[in-house]
Amino acid sequence: MRYYIIAGEASGDLHGANLMRALRRQDPEAQFRYWGGDQMKAVEGEPVRHIRDMAFMGFVEVLAHLPAVMDNIRLCKKDILDWRPDVLVTIDYPGFNLKMARHAHEHGIRTVHYISPQLWAWKSGRIKRLRRDLDRLCYILPFEQDYYRDNRLPQAVYVGHPLLDAVAAFHADSPADGNGRKTIALLPGSRRQEIAKVLPVMLRLAARHKEYDFAIAGMTLLGERFYRDILDRQGGDMEHVRVLYDQTYPLLASAYAAVVCSGTATLETCLFNVPQVVGYIANPISVAIARRFVEKRIKYISLVNLIADAPVVTELIQNDMNDSRLEEEFRRITADDSRREMLDGYARIHTILGNAGASDRAAHECINV
Repeated sequence: MRYYIIAGEASGDLHGANLMRALRRQDPEAQFRYWGGDQMKAVEGEPVRHIRDMAFMGFVEVLAHLPAVMDNIRLCKKDILDWRPDVLVTIDYPGFNLKMARHAHEHGIRTVHYISPQLWAWKSGRIKRLRRDLDRLCYILPFEQDYYRDNRLPQAVYVGHPLLDAVAAFHADSPADGNGRKTIALLPGSRRQEIAKVLPVMLRLAARHKEYDFAIAGMTLLGERFYRDILDRQGGDMEHVRVLYDQTYPLLASAYAAVVCSGTATLETCLFNVPQVVGYIANPISVAIARRFVEKRIKYISLVNLIADAPVVTELIQNDMNDSRLEEEFRRITADDSRREMLDGYARIHTILGNAGASDRAAHECINV
């Protein structure tokens, strides 16, 4: 079969690569054409478009890059019809991908969306689009089961969380080595705009704690100069801070604690059993617009707390992500009692998520849609 796969950001690239491997195992004749990043590239040649040219998040940010966004939409629609796949598989990135699903569906191409949009947070009118445009929706969070049952979406299938596959594969292939001093992992996100806001606050924390080594989880696709400029603006003695490019899992495997920008990385940090504090700063205009579209108040933004439905990790959002609050929470996650409490919460999340195998289950749905 021919699979056209679209991933628009770093987490989708990871899950897309694992999905492609699973499809190959189950369908040895599989052919791929895709939008993605370096991890998908390692499976199947060059992408039609790389995620570095796609990862725009937030209303203001999308408007600022509107010509590039519209060019991507036009190119993708044309390319799907030119290649004519058996199945279009869209991974997360709903603002773009649901447009592509509608386009493919209107032209008789079967559609699978992998990793459900967060309809339980946003106004529920979008579920009509899913019912109309998708042949299969593979969702990954246990608490979404009730939502899709109550909203009568028969094409929705729970496959489990693909991060369990990714972390299990790392542990199997890449045992971590420790070093003398304790390392604090700084995970500032995968998009330039969020890193530019969050990383300076993280670096000021590092400047105050020279008793630790700090390591930034960097991405080569953003370029070394990007991170170096932020470090240079910090000034002072930062010899105990380094950037590790494309080595997030080795970093987490050896980290003592972490400061994490909200997103997929919060759950990855949990699965590696690293105590963390979560911080996030978005464009205030984007936040104000987003709040108008949220149907009900969501108690948490981190995947860890959403899955647990409890405050397992502290979330410092917008103005709360400041020097004094981050200092306070950092002292907590490096104190024994608080660490034990957080690790107990992580254990509950492991139990809720269950076993690995999401990539294989999602591949089965793609083949049999």
